Amino acid sequence: MYTIGAIIIIIGFSSFLFLNQKSFGRQPKGERLKLIKDSKNYVNGQFVNQINTQMMTGEDNMFTTMIKFLFNGNEEVRPREKFLIQKSDIKSIPIDKDFIIWFGHSSYLIQINGKRILVDPVFYKASPVALFNKPFEGTDIFKAEDMPKIDFLIITHDHWDHLDYETVIKLKDKTSKVIVPLGVGEHFEYWNFPSEMMRELDWYENTSFDGFKFYCLPARHFSGRGLKRNKTLWASFMIETSQGENIYIGGDSGYGPHFKEIGEKFPNISLAFLENGQYNENWSKIHTLPSQLGKAANEIGAEETITVHHSKFALSYHPWNEPLKNEIDASMNDGFKLRILNIGEIEYINR
Repeated sequence: MYTIGAIIIIIGFSSFLFLNQKSFGRQPKGERLKLIKDSKNYVNGQFVNQINTQMMTGEDNMFTTMIKFLFNGNEEVRPREKFLIQKSDIKSIPIDKDFIIWFGHSSYLIQINGKRILVDPVFYKASPVALFNKPFEGTDIFKAEDMPKIDFLIITHDHWDHLDYETVIKLKDKTSKVIVPLGVGEHFEYWNFPSEMMRELDWYENTSFDGFKFYCLPARHFSGRGLKRNKTLWASFMIETSQGENIYIGGDSGYGPHFKEIGEKFPNISLAFLENGQYNENWSKIHTLPSQLGKAANEIGAEETITVHHSKFALSYHPWNEPLKNEIDASMNDGFKLRILNIGEIEYINR
């Protein structure tokens, strides 16, 4: 009995220490929590989607799904060979050159109209434990020190594969502004980011800097870095540049009415980044399925679409390269213009 009791105490204390690592961030409190409670998107103690959204849509619950994923032995979820990626020298590119560079998964840098916008950078860990969610071999060649000065850091939500503690800490001194959904600012404040550096937005709110306007818009997803979910908001963003161009940052999202709504609200979108990867029928409402990709792209209605959320981490059961085939098939079948990026390559934006 004493031995069992001691083991339980040790496990409990170890769990407490693990969950209280700085990297987990902090739950919203004080004035920020008051703002959250005033949001119409916050219901019964948590943020909710625009429409009813079931997290798990298969027969398995979250725990059994996780166990199956960790121990299913499917070798196709990761590439068998190391990625051979050309590492571009981003710092050497003049500020008057407009370009995109994708770092794999949902991390990318946009340089446009003399400003640099970095989205969801994850350069070190996509989970609280380095052993899990390891990047595909050869895809992790970019680090925080490779980044130039960042004008705007956008975080779409606080999941580990979109908000990496080590990355943002190392970027702090070279970042001017941080733009996040409501509640996510609590993490940054806990990590000693100055309050004047941050802009925290609810859906349909916007903020402006140096001729750029950032709209916080809905997505169909969820949030959380620890045991509690949906205490912070998840979002997509529209960036209106100083030259009046609209760039859509889709974040993570299942298919929903927000795609059509956003496309109608912003009829002149030059470029859209949409999620394509880590989907499964067991969580079909919170990630876009391959069969829905073309419909989402057409409803957004961008001149060009780029798909992300693939090619760096295995967070689902599908073969690692399946999303690459999906995007081409969807583009051909559904008639939207696709721009394909390779990790690490500079893709110039020509007007």
